[in-house]
Amino acid sequence: MSTDEGAAAHQEALWGAPAETEGAAAAVIDADGTVAGWTRGAGRLLGYAAEEVLGRPFADLLAPTGAARPRHRRGHRREVGLRISRLAARDGAPRWLASFDPRPDARRRLASERLALLSEASTRIGTTLDVMQTGQELADFAVPRLADYVTVDLSESVSLGAEPLVRLGMDAGRVPVFRRAGVASIHEGIPESLWDRGQPVFVPPASPFTQVLTSGKSFIEPVLRKSLGTWLRCDPERTRVIRTTDMHTVMMVPIQARGVVLGIAVFVRTDNPAPFEQDDLVLAEELVDRAALSLDNAHRYTREHIAALALQRNLLPSRLSGGPALEVSSRYLPADLDHGVGGDWYDVMALPRDRVALVVGDVVGHGIQAAAAMGRLRTALRTLADMDLPPVELLTRLDRTVGRLAQEDADSQGATVAGVGATCLYVVYDPAERTIDIAGAGHLPPVVVSPDGEATVTRIPSGVPIGLSLGHFESVRIEIPDGSLIALYTDGLVEFPTEDIESGIRRLAAALAHPGLPLEELCDRAVAARRTPSLSDDATLLLARTGPSDAP
Repeated sequence: MSTDEGAAAHQEALWGAPAETEGAAAAVIDADGTVAGWTRGAGRLLGYAAEEVLGRPFADLLAPTGAARPRHRRGHRREVGLRISRLAARDGAPRWLASFDPRPDARRRLASERLALLSEASTRIGTTLDVMQTGQELADFAVPRLADYVTVDLSESVSLGAEPLVRLGMDAGRVPVFRRAGVASIHEGIPESLWDRGQPVFVPPASPFTQVLTSGKSFIEPVLRKSLGTWLRCDPERTRVIRTTDMHTVMMVPIQARGVVLGIAVFVRTDNPAPFEQDDLVLAEELVDRAALSLDNAHRYTREHIAALALQRNLLPSRLSGGPALEVSSRYLPADLDHGVGGDWYDVMALPRDRVALVVGDVVGHGIQAAAAMGRLRTALRTLADMDLPPVELLTRLDRTVGRLAQEDADSQGATVAGVGATCLYVVYDPAERTIDIAGAGHLPPVVVSPDGEATVTRIPSGVPIGLSLGHFESVRIEIPDGSLIALYTDGLVEFPTEDIESGIRRLAAALAHPGLPLEELCDRAVAARRTPSLSDDATLLLARTGPSDAP
């Protein structure tokens, strides 16, 4: 063994691993308290050469005040932090590692500032269940706190509520494609970005981008210009932007959750001359980890929202027909992404003797379960309507059917009966008698507009919601002339946080009090009369006009 090899082996046995001691400020302490190892960093910090301290008691290097503070060779006490830890040496001998921190106060202050920054990030990033918005919030928060320019690009596996991405190239059959979800810069107009939000982003096959994506590990390049002759050689557009905007340091952090990489966050400095350091990368990873949790929740929720919306629309009637007795039209507005698809449904069914049944209902809850429960209710109600039951008996049997299905579900799953819970309004129009029979199960009353434009909110017994197995319902019969308008709706169309629901119903009635307008236009007017464009609940409207009408 050569002299250098012997020294390296001794160093490894002493420190427990091949030590990179050039920059570290540390000492090894033997079991008897003497100094057995001394790094050059410790020498520069405290002024002692290795030969001056090796074999001496470590206590000689501490200030005589009793505080565990190292002192400089010249005798003055240094504001140096000291941490003692057990050293797992390879030779098995008990030793301790004394690590000196030259800037303990500055580091503590920096740690406190970063803790406050991360606390603020938890309230500023992920405020909605929108994937694109969350990506933008991450970019906005990091500029200029950490970087001068930040991009957040999400991989094609993340549903952004848009069409799937088209691959922009091929490399062994796989070239990742991203869509820009967030971008921010200290410069107006963001001259650093080649792509706007929502646009597909090209990623070179042989680049740190793909390394981060495939490995799930971060990448940091303190001096970016060193790359201009390597992977950037095949990316002239990025090279041009790097040169013209003075990008000089970069970090790339994978956005990952549940073991899956969702995308990449890129941090760049242009005006700030300081290169990124390891501490900056740790902070960036902390920020991205917080955003990744929100992005994962938003991603999963978006997928469920899309699935529930597809299920909802497939279960609702694609075409409505009131036969010769009624002209019908409808609107269904799903809730916004933050609140999720609900369980609204509507239907129009032909009955014997040219009569027509109209129904609107609302299942409690949101998401796929509410949509599936709505489908079961709609199917059960259609089956009962085919039996031509009076409205009260139909709702009574529907309530029993729902209770029985809930009990069967509970028996099969070993759970208690929770019930479905739904409101419903069932109306039967008889063109021969010019009457409507109305029965409600906890639902809002219909609005009836006469041929001369008088809108009336029909008062009916409210009844109890479906699924409570109470079976107490009543009906009323109202005579209406030809050309009358019947409006059935759900609370999402008329209920707002800033006012009582009666005000919303009156606003709907006023919007419909125009008998000469086509039904499609009346539907548009009813939707436009809402107080807010955003929907916290599904909104459904079913309009039916009776008999011959003077409408053009």
